[in-house]
Amino acid sequence: MDSENAYRRLSSSYGRNHFEIDRPLQSTLEYFLGKVPDLSALGAFAGADLYETADHVDKSVHPKLIVWSIDGERVDDIWMAPSERHALQRLFKEFGVNRFPYRGGTWFEHYAGIYLVSDPGIGCILTVTNQTAYALFKYGDARQKEAFPSLVGETDQLRFGATWFTELQGGSDLGANLVEARPEGSGWRLDGDTKYFASNAGLADFALVTARPEGAPPGAKGLELFLVPKLDSAGKRNFSVRRLKEKSGTVSVPTGEVEFKSSEASLLGERGKGIYYTMENLMVSRLANSASALGIARKSMLEAYYYAQKRKAFGKALIDHPLVQRDLLDMEVQLEGALALTFKAIEQFQKSWTSKPPYNDTYHYARLLTHIAKNITADTASSVTRTAMELHGGLGFLSEYPVERLHREALIMPIWEGPSNIQALDMLEAMAKKGAHNSLLKDMETLVLSLGGDETAKLALRKIEGALEDVASRGEAEAQFYAKDTLDILGHAVASIVLIDMGRKLKSSRSTGIARLYATGYLEGKPHPADALRDAKALIKFD
Repeated sequence: MDSENAYRRLSSSYGRNHFEIDRPLQSTLEYFLGKVPDLSALGAFAGADLYETADHVDKSVHPKLIVWSIDGERVDDIWMAPSERHALQRLFKEFGVNRFPYRGGTWFEHYAGIYLVSDPGIGCILTVTNQTAYALFKYGDARQKEAFPSLVGETDQLRFGATWFTELQGGSDLGANLVEARPEGSGWRLDGDTKYFASNAGLADFALVTARPEGAPPGAKGLELFLVPKLDSAGKRNFSVRRLKEKSGTVSVPTGEVEFKSSEASLLGERGKGIYYTMENLMVSRLANSASALGIARKSMLEAYYYAQKRKAFGKALIDHPLVQRDLLDMEVQLEGALALTFKAIEQFQKSWTSKPPYNDTYHYARLLTHIAKNITADTASSVTRTAMELHGGLGFLSEYPVERLHREALIMPIWEGPSNIQALDMLEAMAKKGAHNSLLKDMETLVLSLGGDETAKLALRKIEGALEDVASRGEAEAQFYAKDTLDILGHAVASIVLIDMGRKLKSSRSTGIARLYATGYLEGKPHPADALRDAKALIKFD
């Protein structure tokens, strides 16, 4: 890290170790793991070189699609800035962000790594590659598994993965997919040109692709999941990239439109289970979406916090103004509640990720929490980054400073991996068909019981009970109409209970204070108590 780098003139949090100063992340990891893993090296990289690289790519060096080589060959490759390539090499090989779950670590470290990376474009490259590795690790045959080590940074040649499910005519409606698959010999061929939002297009060496075999029934259950290599058996391009998208953010990941013309493919797992594998794969990325959203919120919070210490207005530093303290406190409380909720979902995924169709109850509970966390964290990212921009005044709206980019990046989070409407509908499906809410209720009852007579925890439990009773009493249309309200109520209640338990388990007055403020605002709908101003500086302190 070069402390004299001129980028420090643009960013108030540049050059700091973004893991070591993040006490809330450390406390969350300690609560769930019983220890704090050493992510200091990644934190230093995330707060310096990676932070600068992400900003530079956004401003100046977007990935480019190279369609033709100098030899006249159709290649459809991606050129990206050397700094981004180097950053990805370090994240995969040196820091092992994608290796943790498979090589002696846990999903907690993996998602904490995505959180620290906090650039959704680079995070997306990591995530879709990990989704590919995950599917091969769990469901791949011996030949397919040969690609696994290169997808987690264990070989000299780093390879990238992709997940191409979305088509123009269907969007989140996977059942409307039109890409077709036909058997040929021991393999398959794919045809179709509708994979419309294909992240890692041109970069991916292997892609997971949904397609409908000839004669399969319509709808989502007729889909299978295929592994499609970049090169066919003759060493030629196996699919083509029509173009890259122009986006308002996440430019560090190339997103394009992919066409298949008799493309070689291999079936993943068992025939008839493609939609289950696909939805399972989406859970991996929805948790990553949640972690990345909170990483963006944390970066913007740090920018606002350190800027408020330096900037003077009306004769004193911004940080000394009660209203600024209130803004920072609101941001921090919202962020930490969403962080507790997300890692609660990760905990359930960690317990159940080896489960296979038809899955166990723990897996269905993890899925339910994932829908809830994805919704809450997306709102958190948009809200916190907007307030951080506001605290910078007019400077926050200038593209030369990173806080403006962070807000732009945050706006994809409600859309990626299914918008809030999809999360709400999938939540209802997990409750109606899998009874996942029963596991949620039982778990929260156990936690509240362990907290003794804590009245706030009891209130949170009553909120959960009331929300579930409301869903059960409504018809299907009415339940859908209010489903996003249900997402919010359940999310805030679970976050409150976990925060309260965190304070108890860690014997942390700070966690207890955050829990009290979170519950007051998000459960009771009341303003902060009178003593909140007294505690504000201590609760938002990062030095």
